[in-house]
Amino acid sequence: MGNVWMNLIGRESLIAADNTWGLLAVMCLGVYLAIWLEQKYKWASKISGAIIALIFAMVLANLGVIPTSCTLYDDIVWGVIVPMAIPMLLLQCNLKKIWKETGRMLVIFLIGALGTTVGAFLAYFLLRNPFGSAADLARVAAMMTGTYIGGGVNFAAMATQYAAGSDLTAAATVADNLLMAAYFFVLIAFAGAKFFRKNFRHPLIDSVEAGNVETAQTQAAAFWSRKDISLKDIALNVAYSVVVVFLARLIADAFAGIEVTNELTNFVVKFFGSQYVWITTLSVLVATFAPAKVESLHGSQEVGTYLIYLFLFVIGVPANIYTVITKSPLLLVFTTVTVTVNMLFCFVSAKLFKFDLESAIIASNANIGGPTTAAGMAISQGWTALVGPAMLIGTLGYVLGNYMGTIVAIALGL
Repeated sequence: MGNVWMNLIGRESLIAADNTWGLLAVMCLGVYLAIWLEQKYKWASKISGAIIALIFAMVLANLGVIPTSCTLYDDIVWGVIVPMAIPMLLLQCNLKKIWKETGRMLVIFLIGALGTTVGAFLAYFLLRNPFGSAADLARVAAMMTGTYIGGGVNFAAMATQYAAGSDLTAAATVADNLLMAAYFFVLIAFAGAKFFRKNFRHPLIDSVEAGNVETAQTQAAAFWSRKDISLKDIALNVAYSVVVVFLARLIADAFAGIEVTNELTNFVVKFFGSQYVWITTLSVLVATFAPAKVESLHGSQEVGTYLIYLFLFVIGVPANIYTVITKSPLLLVFTTVTVTVNMLFCFVSAKLFKFDLESAIIASNANIGGPTTAAGMAISQGWTALVGPAMLIGTLGYVLGNYMGTIVAIALGL
């Protein structure tokens, strides 16, 4: 489609790559429409606004309406929006609170995170020779470990940290998104499958079918309903986020300057020289040890989630499904292996420990998609008791995803 616009108006997309305000308008309108649909319709609530925003961008880019690369995407969203979103979202990550309130779901989530890591290593060693470039596949392993423990935020962090390049990142993004979207439908199918209902307890499913909950549409709207927020809250959220990123970059640069003399110092420099490791660490310290201050700060979850929606729109932009299928089919195999191992770890552990089916489904979703998709699925299915825990463990995934993605990358030689 880009060739059509090239012939008609002399450029590859209807909206030029240097038309920042035009592209910003499309991005913000697309995100608003995705959120509106999620809160308005049951089918959209089941898919989640995050995935809808990504699909909008994918369609617009493949039709040639918007470009696949520009300053707005590459420098502003990837370079500024993503780092700013993480500290605000991690204000929910009070480790003491997570331990107390998530119960069995936390156990499944942590086992699932281990499964993701094992799956990434397994996929890497299975595909290293046919893929051709071990270094590029190691970058994919880091990105997929991050994103399948914590979600899209970690994908962005790992892609940026290890300079994956636009082509590899775009191909990995599509493979990730295709598998993630397909897996969410698989998880929903599990909730209604006879096999899983026979082998797992499912009290929340029974309650929904008995008519003891509101509709998914009402719940989605209620979950993101208007909250008490002031101008001071917005100002403090932004200031806090920027200061955390600044300090994180300062500390990371100090570690990056250490001379590498052996394997230990090599690990120290690579791990502690990551700005995302320090953004994560500083944010968790604030959330855990200053809970009173955090609770008095309103709007951080909403603002941070909105920024991530902008990011999800952008990662859908370069997603050319035809290119992935024809040029990088092994990435689909890689993501399939990783997600499958995660699924096995989650559901087998849930069976062994006699946990609920709903907890296993939401924990695995939180691994693969992050807190917003996990909470969205809990809302859409009417499992209101799991919405809070889903957000908490999903946010913990932001922490673990950055750590484990970095460790996997180092282990594979990056």
